[in-house]
Amino acid sequence: MSVEPPADFRPGPRAAAGQASAARVPGEGLRERKKRLMRQLISDTATMMFVERGFDEVRVSEVAAACEVSEKTIYNYFPTKESLILDREEAMAQAIRSALGPGGAPISPIDSVVGLISDQVSQLYDHWDSEHGEVPDLSLIHRFYELFERTPALRAAQGDMMERLTEVAARAMASRAGVDPDDPEPQIAAAAVAGLWRVMFRATRKYSDGTRSPAEVRDQVLAEVRRAARLIDTGLWSFGMAVQGSSGREQLKAAADAASEARKQVLAAIKQAREAWRQVVTEARRHDEPASRPAGPGHPAGAGGPARPGFPARPGRPGRPPGGSRQRRG
Repeated sequence: MSVEPPADFRPGPRAAAGQASAARVPGEGLRERKKRLMRQLISDTATMMFVERGFDEVRVSEVAAACEVSEKTIYNYFPTKESLILDREEAMAQAIRSALGPGGAPISPIDSVVGLISDQVSQLYDHWDSEHGEVPDLSLIHRFYELFERTPALRAAQGDMMERLTEVAARAMASRAGVDPDDPEPQIAAAAVAGLWRVMFRATRKYSDGTRSPAEVRDQVLAEVRRAARLIDTGLWSFGMAVQGSSGREQLKAAADAASEARKQVLAAIKQAREAWRQVVTEARRHDEPASRPAGPGHPAGAGGPARPGFPARPGRPGRPPGGSRQRRG
């Protein structure tokens, strides 16, 4: 993976602040709206300063001064300097849960993610079309991607973010399928859908070179995302045939038969995994019941402890330590 900037880079503080002001959130109070707009302003201002001068050359105190707030206020909104520019993780995680989890649309995970990416890309380039006139300078987006390319701290932070979002996707799909999130199927499926965002990032950087209109860039980026999605849907055997350079009918039939057999094996494995996960959950609940009931016959006091809702204890699997916070960077 090379460059993985945020999925919805905005062209600048003023345009973004105006866009955010116009988009009212249903049920949002005045206090919450002010906080949201301040957070947006801080992130947009920092992003523009980083693009113009470089990430390491801009101090957090300078961002605070540009926004006319204190440095403490900056850290109240953003825990690290890197998060000033990587400010969409929470929103992306929620979108992934909604699309891939139990409440998502009854379509394939790949189609769901392609839909999310299409919305993100369309919002970005449609906004450029409306805000910047007939000949917008998309090279600013290209410079934004180059910022990540030349800044190790940003690449590392972005990689960590993508790992967390991949785990969100794995857990959402596992919950929907009724299997263990650590099973190979949800893990590899999550890695595959995360790969679609990587394709989007690379394509955006490639085509936002100032030689195309926003609509042309949007169409090129989405075309590459859909190409990658088709490969995932058909399976790697189709790419393997292209690598081998053969297109004979017999080999095509053999590949199709192999894909059909693989689907049967995957379905059988998921069925077994789902039953195993149900047994784990049931045993965990039985184990935890005495902790919440008065001691009685067959229920010795203090046996076991309550499991976290939705995350039953797994026999033989140590718990994962919570993620540590980064040091604040100036």
